[in-house]
This record gives sequence, C-alpha cells and structure tokens, in this order.
Amino acid sequence: MDAPLPAPDALIRPWRTATMVASLVAAVELILLIVAAILLLAKPLAHAMQHHAEAAAFAPAKKHVAPVKKKARAKVHIPAPKLLRSETGVFVFNGNGRSGAASSAASKLSTIGYRIRGTGNAKRQDYATTVVMYRPGYEGDGLRLARALHVKVVGPLDGVRAAALRGGQIAVVLGAR
Repeated sequence: MDAPLPAPDALIRPWRTATMVASLVAAVELILLIVAAILLLAKPLAHAMQHHAEAAAFAPAKKHVAPVKKKARAKVHIPAPKLLRSETGVFVFNGNGRSGAASSAASKLSTIGYRIRGTGNAKRQDYATTVVMYRPGYEGDGLRLARALHVKVVGPLDGVRAAALRGGQIAVVLGAR
C-alpha cells in the first residue's frame, strides 16, 4: 500500500526554512565583506590623508599675489525729477491687508511735501514688499519718492491704469515690508 501524501504545509515549510537560512548566510557574508574592505582600505587611506596634510602644512608660503583690479562700473543715467514734490501727485494702494496702512503712508508722504491724489486697496492683499511705480516720463520722480520711503523696488506703471491715479504721476503699493 502506498503511504499517504504529506500535508501541503509540510511541503512548503522546508522551502521557507531553506530560504531563511540562505538569506541569513548571505547577510552575514555581506557584513564580513564590508568589514574586510574597510580594514584593507582604512590604513592606506589614512596614510594618504596624513601625507597630504603634512605636505600642505610644510609647503612654502605662497608669494603675495597682487589684488585684482575692480572693473569700472558702467555709468547709469538716472533721470532728474521733472516736478517739485509739491507738484508730484501720488496715489497710495494698500497691498498688505492691514487696515489703515494706505492712509498712514499717505499722511507720511504728505508731511514730506507730496500731493496725495487718493488712497485705496490694491487688487491683491498679499504683496511681500512695497513697490513704487511711475507713469512714463516720471522715472526720476519715482526714484526720488522711493529713496524717501527706503523702497528698493521701483519700476514703470504695471497693472494699474493711469486713470486710476486720478491725475497722479506715481503709485505706491504697500507691501508687508
């Protein structure tokens, strides 16, 4: 009589065990190979690094090198303002979302002599920095106002229609800084 067949688990289990043992042996061999490589390469690498450090430390001092001459900056033509401050119309837009910021800035500008044409909210309330924008031909006036406000971003009128300035030549969009 034939012997009964073993249960299906008995057929699978030896393969699992053999796979686990083979994986464990491979991992141990890998670790041993890495340790052997480190031991073989560490000493020559350490000697090479020491030799390089000694060579750099005991090398004769380099001769003084003449400093590089700076290139002359290109002269930029900055136009002079066309109008007096009292003749320059400024419209202040609040672009930072803080209540009353445009009125406060307009008051400051008024005290230093500018004519305030009005205040209002910008289309966006998330400007990171304050921007000074000028109508064509009033670049000098825009730069003068930017210096007075310590604003670094100055450019031609962009995104604001000249009619929105109510006759003014310059727009100031207040940002968070």
